[in-house]
Amino acid sequence: MKEPRGFPPLMRADIDLVALAHNYRELRRITAPSAAIMAVVKADGYGHGAVRVSEIALENGADRLAVARINEAVLLRQGGISAPLLLFGLCCPEYVAWMVDNDTRASVNSGASARSLSEEAGRRGVRLKVHLKVDTGMGRLGVVTDPLLVQDTPKTGMSRAVRSILDISKLPHLEMEGIYTHFASADSADKRSARRQLELFLQLLAELKKHGLEVPLRHAANSAAIIELPESHLDLVRPGIAQYGLWPSGETDRGRIHLQPVMSLKARIIQLKEVPAGFKVSYGSTFETVQPTRIATIPVGYADGYDRGLSSRGTMLVRGVRAPIVGRVCMDLTMIDVGRVKGVETGDEVVMLGKQGDDEIPADEIAGLLQTINYEVVSAITARVERRYQT
Repeated sequence: MKEPRGFPPLMRADIDLVALAHNYRELRRITAPSAAIMAVVKADGYGHGAVRVSEIALENGADRLAVARINEAVLLRQGGISAPLLLFGLCCPEYVAWMVDNDTRASVNSGASARSLSEEAGRRGVRLKVHLKVDTGMGRLGVVTDPLLVQDTPKTGMSRAVRSILDISKLPHLEMEGIYTHFASADSADKRSARRQLELFLQLLAELKKHGLEVPLRHAANSAAIIELPESHLDLVRPGIAQYGLWPSGETDRGRIHLQPVMSLKARIIQLKEVPAGFKVSYGSTFETVQPTRIATIPVGYADGYDRGLSSRGTMLVRGVRAPIVGRVCMDLTMIDVGRVKGVETGDEVVMLGKQGDDEIPADEIAGLLQTINYEVVSAITARVERRYQT
């Protein structure tokens, strides 16, 4: 969403495409040469703008793209993106014709969902490419593999998971192009759980091979696993948060790859006022000045994705100096105390996320204040905030 033509935005998200390209090259550098890259651009590219992010990804080492919902796939195709797509989320039968026509693969999570997709593809006289999701310990979607080696019956000599996957592979109107799993804790310093999941996945693949099924694209590695579990790279890796220059967690080894943050959030002061001690600020009058100071009003609020939890807790940068948020963050406006910032004027640029001068407010800092993760900080930025792409 853009401001009317001719009027500069009061608030914007600057997206550094040079940093984004750098991050893809770094990911390509540490990824096994035999593995392709499928850039995860769901949630509007984690808030960075899916179409532009996809273009940079494909120019700098990515081969494929992944989204979570069908409308995200439609928007990419409408934006001129032609690379192969994978839909992580639910694929309904009514999506089948569009997906076949638009080179989009479905994730299959169970025998029942696979059969319904195959039946719809058969009715339309098409064949749908699918990637089968395997639940090795995430506990969300997918064919459950744990315990993998429990035999179904002495007669078949195979696990329930293997039997289910073999049945799916024989459905006449599906083409099983890929098979994948997702790590629950690859971003933890303790990799035992992730390695156990990988072990289960590899055991499953070996069992399937014994029964004559080898799926062309095997994938498991998310950002954390790309960085710290090279044995999980297999045929395809799926970078998410690392593309955007952010770390999967505070426990990720930062010595293996150099990442550059891509998003900055900026606005301008729209009003300054001199106020006395005892002056109350914002809804609920939860903040009261203890001495005379200057209050600046900034056109950003929780409707922009700037979390209300930052009320009287967060800071913004003005002329390279940190200014504390005072009072509650409103839907469209937030106030900061700029009494200690020399020379501040109406119209001065304010940085809410990113660098200004010698200081920086990183997404991880904001996430820490909110007791959440950096993923949420950037992906929560709403559509009414204009994205400006810096080259």
